[in-house]
Amino acid sequence: MFWKRKKMNYELDRQPSLNTPLDQLSFTVFDTETTGFAIGASDRLIEIGAVHVENLKVTDYQFQTYVNPNRDIPNNIITLTGIDNHMVKDAPAALQSIEDFFRFIENCGSDGLVGHYISFDLMVLKKELAREKFTYDSPLCFDTLDMIGYLNPSWDMRDLEHYAKTFSTSIFQRHSAIGDALTTAHLFCELLKHIQDRGKNTLADLLQILDGNNRARSLQF
Repeated sequence: MFWKRKKMNYELDRQPSLNTPLDQLSFTVFDTETTGFAIGASDRLIEIGAVHVENLKVTDYQFQTYVNPNRDIPNNIITLTGIDNHMVKDAPAALQSIEDFFRFIENCGSDGLVGHYISFDLMVLKKELAREKFTYDSPLCFDTLDMIGYLNPSWDMRDLEHYAKTFSTSIFQRHSAIGDALTTAHLFCELLKHIQDRGKNTLADLLQILDGNNRARSLQF
């Protein structure tokens, strides 16, 4: 049977002017935790964490929610994340959690989403929405891995903590969505400053830098 996905009614698809200076843009840096990596099959979302970045600074405006995955969390994920079945038992379902997250983005007036290996986190949201027959056009998306690749093409690894140490930025609780979002946010601000040091000062410059990388483009949910 053919069915049409419903679109969520949140204003997340802001289109800032391409000549907007980087230090006048605002971003939502986010991360997710899941029961595993088979997100297209049996694994589910268990946490969303996000932090607002504005004027190249990490703000105190944050979002965090656990998510009820309607399945048991494997022991290895409990050990890794510190999130157990009791913590998610009374948490909202994925759809409600994502709606709350989108409302946070909307309230921030964000010009784009940022993540470290953001394609995975976007796919998590996409799969959870698809299960409920929902879709959404995401805003511009930026991956700190692509920015690092521009600054030093010889680096080829994904570890967030490694790069936070390399760029001397703060490290928060690892494998916690809000902790990794905060770590990524501080790293992102430092990377933007390094990019500015190379004479790249506008949104157009940033998009041009990342144009060859699929992770830095809008994705349709």
